[in-house]
Amino acid sequence: MTQDDFSPADERPSKSQLKREMHALQELGERLIAMREAERDRFPLSDDLLAAIEETGRIRAREARRRHMQYVGKLMRREDLEGIQAVFDEMDREQLRRDHAFHRLEQWRDRLIENDDALEAFIADYPDVDRQALRQLIRNARRERDQGKPPTNARRLFKLIRETAEL
Repeated sequence: MTQDDFSPADERPSKSQLKREMHALQELGERLIAMREAERDRFPLSDDLLAAIEETGRIRAREARRRHMQYVGKLMRREDLEGIQAVFDEMDREQLRRDHAFHRLEQWRDRLIENDDALEAFIADYPDVDRQALRQLIRNARRERDQGKPPTNARRLFKLIRETAEL
């Protein structure tokens, strides 16, 4: 037999590859364990894995936890990994959307403090805003900025903007 007689399909994964895959499953299990129960409910997890995740919170000894994480990794092999990854991806997209919305609100705050014209644009976008409170917070935030004081009113302005935008 020569080297050419072996096809790639005949090869089994190396021991190192199997270990890498097992560690990846354990890390996925760690991410699930670190989540709050309400977040974890979104995932398609078996009852066995949920019980193992719940059990993890009671384990304090380092070596026992390491062995338990190996068990969690073993259970992860039987799970719907594509479904779990899809939920993680959706959660990441939601977080990205929240981050973008947060940055837009920060930009509104900065524009309102820097530019008088931004006030009318903001009121046009958010007609239900408390205009008196908005103007007062803008004035106070500008005064704080000019005097080099901590941005207390800028934070209050951001809070008002966030509440107005309902985020």
